[in-house]
This record gives sequence, C-alpha cells and structure tokens, in this order.
Amino acid sequence: MRIAYQYRLKPTKQQKAKIDHWLSMLCAQYNYLLAARFHWYEQNRCSINACPLVCYLPELRDNPDYYSQKKTLPNLKKTHPWYKDIHSQVLQDVVKRVKLAFDRFIKGDSNGKRSGKPRFKKHHRYRTFTYPQMKEGCLEGNLINLPKIGKIKIVLHRLIPDGFKVKTASITKKCDGYYLVLSLEDKTVPEVKPDINPDSIVGIDVGLKEFLTTSEGETIEIPQYYRKSQKRLKVIQKRVSRRVLGGRNRIKAIKQLGRQHKKVADKRKDFHFKTANYLLSKYDVVAYEKLNVKGMAKSRLAKSVLDAGWSSFLGILTNKALNAGLLTVPVSALNTSQNCSNCGKKVPKKLHVRWHDCPYCGCSLDRDHNAAINIRNRAVGQSVLKAQRLLRDARIGWEAYAEPNGSA
Repeated sequence: MRIAYQYRLKPTKQQKAKIDHWLSMLCAQYNYLLAARFHWYEQNRCSINACPLVCYLPELRDNPDYYSQKKTLPNLKKTHPWYKDIHSQVLQDVVKRVKLAFDRFIKGDSNGKRSGKPRFKKHHRYRTFTYPQMKEGCLEGNLINLPKIGKIKIVLHRLIPDGFKVKTASITKKCDGYYLVLSLEDKTVPEVKPDINPDSIVGIDVGLKEFLTTSEGETIEIPQYYRKSQKRLKVIQKRVSRRVLGGRNRIKAIKQLGRQHKKVADKRKDFHFKTANYLLSKYDVVAYEKLNVKGMAKSRLAKSVLDAGWSSFLGILTNKALNAGLLTVPVSALNTSQNCSNCGKKVPKKLHVRWHDCPYCGCSLDRDHNAAINIRNRAVGQSVLKAQRLLRDARIGWEAYAEPNGSA
C-alpha cells in the first residue's frame, strides 16, 4: 500500500534559487515536448472521414512517444549545457508528465473519459518536480538529502511509520513556501478487521444546512470557511485589481491573495480529516449516497456546494476506512429524501421543506435525518458479499498502486 506524507521545507537562499531555477528550466522543457506532440497531432490528423480513390497521401511523421522523447534528453544536455545541473531522473519525469497529459487527451483514462486539451505552462504555473527514486537513508534526522540540491531542513511534524519505505519525493512551491511530499510504500495490504460489527453501521446525509446528519440523529455543523473569509478576500482582491499589471506590488498582492485562499483550503481539509476520524472511531461501516457533485456545482448552490467540499470529504473517508480495515458503502441517492424511512411510502416535498411528515404512518422528523435512515437501510439491505466485494476491489486497487512499476 502507498501513503503520502507532506512536510514543510526550510531551504537556504541558495537552495531556493536552485529550486526556482530548476522549475523554470523544467517548465520550458515541458512546453517544448508538449509542442512536439501537438505538431505531430496537427500534421497527422484528418477531419474528413472519406477520400477519393486517387489522392495524395503525405508522408506521416514519427509519433513522438515516451521513449523517443526520452532519447532526446542526452542531446538536450549537449545543446543546452545548463540542463546538466538537473538530476537526470527529474528531467525524465517531465517526459512522463507530458505523456500522461497527452494520453488523457487522446485516449482517455482507465474509464475511457477524455480530458481537455493540455495547456502550455506559464512560469508561475509549473510548481512541482519529482524524484522517481529515492535511496535508503535519504532522511537523516530533520534533514533530507536530495541529489544535486543537497541536504534541506524539513519540519518533521510526524515520523515515518515502521516498515514503510520512501519511494518518491516531490518538491512543490506554494504561495507560502516550499513543501516536500514523500510517497511511502508498505508491502502489506490492509485487511478487514476480524471483529467488525455488522450492526455498527451508520448512514450519513451530507447537506448545506448541516454538513452531515447521521442516522442516529447526530448533526455536524457546516463551517463555511470560504463564506466567512469572503470579506477579507474581497479586500485583497480589490488590492490586486488596483495594482499596475506587471508591477512588483501586484505580484505581492497576488501572493497575499494566494496565501489567504490556501488558509481557507487548509482549514477545510483539517475539518474533513477530523470529521472522518470521528465517524470511523464510532462506527465500523459508514454508508453514504453517491452524489453528482459536479452537476450540483453548476447550479445556483455552486458556492455553498464547493465550500462544503463533499467530494474531498468522501474521498478522505473512504481512504481512511480502507487503511483501518473498515467499510464505506455507497448507495443510490434516488428518493432518499422523498421516501419515508418508517413505511417506505414516497412523500414528495420541495427543497425548501426541511421537515418530513408522513401522512401514511405519521412519522415526523427532520428531512436530513429521514434521508440518513434511508441511506442506512439501503446499505443494510445490500448483501454482505457485495460489501466484501467492494473491499476486495479496493484492496486490489491498493496492490496495483503499490506495484513498483505501477502508475502510482
């Protein structure tokens, strides 16, 4: 299994200058390789699906694939000697990034879903480079030894678990400093808790009035970090818009705006982790409804939906449950708020109606509480074999992710 730990870096002025110089050169190389891919694509594609019997076929150019572009790197160091300062594997990782971006555009991902056309990176948009392999013993106390950069001080706020091996290291430049992301590998696969209690199951209904409501009637208040920060963000945004384009003061204001947005994102992420830990400490099985968050984010409630961050929370909840040997069961979201949790009859109600009153059985409770009970009932109605199959698929995914040559 693979996990990622993020640490704050404390580089010296010389190390900061070197990291920035590397990012600048890697950005230029990324754009050059992507341009070669686009040139091949434009020269060889044809929008006409039929042609006459006699026609002229132009000579097709060779496809600049992953391996052919990798072979150009030795020649790059001869024509541009300053690229010798960059570690060879870091330079090779740029070729891999171009390949993944272009393949998602042409072929799509594993589900066949294609991404948009990759864009050329501006200097301030290329912020990360990766060491695909790290030697054992690269961590020495609160220092990490990065090839061709040297030993950099890190804020080691938590130790690496026993048995885990450092596989890759990524350096990221953010608005408030530099960060190190270590990818850690453990050969063991998470197993289901042997004493899992099938009766300890809870259904959760996420919402905008409350962040979530459990089938036990417990509610967790929605923090609305973005809305609470809007006043401060508005002041900084005005400051950015009033500065002269390209001026130093504008760059300072942009960095200040980025730090404020990052503060909001960090608060939201911390809240998601704490909420997931709280649920998994009380229940062995958590059921939630499969929502079309992308569709809801395009509605009138877009700001509130994005501020809540449901997709991020459910992803964190699923990953933490998998690591702990617990279960998360997604169920259909169809009519969870409309059906009565007591008799099962459909009681239509509009969105502004926040209380469920069933005219058939007299059941009366909060709308979100009623939906959470329905979600729990649907998860209980699923067979144990289906839940085990979900966990088995997740474990297979972890095994594939932990493969040394996998696309982790």
